[in-house]
Amino acid sequence: MIQLQEGKKALITQRGDYAVVAITKHGVEIARNLGRTFQQSDVYYMSKFEKGDEQEQNIQLFSGSVRMLLPSLFESYKGLIIIISLGAVVRMIAPILKDKKTDPAVVVIDDKGENVISVLSGHIGGANELTREVAAALEAHPVITTASDVQKTIPVDLFGKRFGWVWESAEKLTPVSASVVNEEEIAVVQESGEKNWWHYEHPVPANIKTYSSIQTALEASPHAALVVTHRNLKKEEETILENGVLYRPKVLAIGMGCNRGTSTAEIETVIETTLAELQFSMKSVKALCTIELKKDEEGLLEVASKYGWEFVYYSPQELNSISIQQPSDTVFKYTGAYGVSEPAAMLYSGADKLELVKKKSGNVTISVALIPYD
Repeated sequence: MIQLQEGKKALITQRGDYAVVAITKHGVEIARNLGRTFQQSDVYYMSKFEKGDEQEQNIQLFSGSVRMLLPSLFESYKGLIIIISLGAVVRMIAPILKDKKTDPAVVVIDDKGENVISVLSGHIGGANELTREVAAALEAHPVITTASDVQKTIPVDLFGKRFGWVWESAEKLTPVSASVVNEEEIAVVQESGEKNWWHYEHPVPANIKTYSSIQTALEASPHAALVVTHRNLKKEEETILENGVLYRPKVLAIGMGCNRGTSTAEIETVIETTLAELQFSMKSVKALCTIELKKDEEGLLEVASKYGWEFVYYSPQELNSISIQQPSDTVFKYTGAYGVSEPAAMLYSGADKLELVKKKSGNVTISVALIPYD
């Protein structure tokens, strides 16, 4: 825990580019939500709101005045997302402001999560774009007061962040961002994930073209590329990443049944092996789904928690409402459902077919579905 004392620098552990800070009960819930959604974000909140899973979630607790925490965050992070009243934030950051070229982006969210306000470094620091992404993630109202907003294009480091997309590697973020800003030919290749990533009122700039496959994008010879897919790229497709960023959308639902007491290690290994066989990325998993009988299964809970996946369970009646390819009388005898992994994956994903119908491995049965986004 961070002990804040007047005149002493706060000892923080920086992992990401953005710090999310809260000091109220409602603010903590907003902060935890953003921490799960935004890649490269570190969450800080007061120790009196401790929930017990902070170490596991890499959340940092502090005691004392948040005012004494801000100077350390200012020096370390690209942007601060602060869930405190606007007036209080202005008073606290005023003494530590230096220059608009070096100050981090500062975004303020009200305690109900209704408004997201760009406060500092709107253009150069990226606060305006960060405001839009945070507002979209929270379904809140973005408040931007700068006279002109010159960005109005794809922010490469924030692309899809509101949906929980994560990039495979940060290596090419800077050169690809330069290509976007310089209005060079940009290919957006999207094979899966949410389609409503463009949120400006004006059309997508003419230099940004979308493609349904990497092959067609390569044939167009773009200067840079943003590739959105759950798949592992083939060797011949990797050329697209010479000046490209690979994003992993959260689109995979794993349905799973297991024997009581199955170890965490076995469950994790089955998932890793299965996705490798399918040539899918672990980073694109969104949820681990099962039957209500397994809602307290330690191995399932631990794997879901480790990777930050949603853990979802359904009643036998809900599972039986789905028509499946491989119903089992034996499974019905013990659970009341004719299947677990198949219908659980289909229920969560809304898909009408599975990428993997069912595979039995040791104590585990697994199915995989791709969430369709129209």
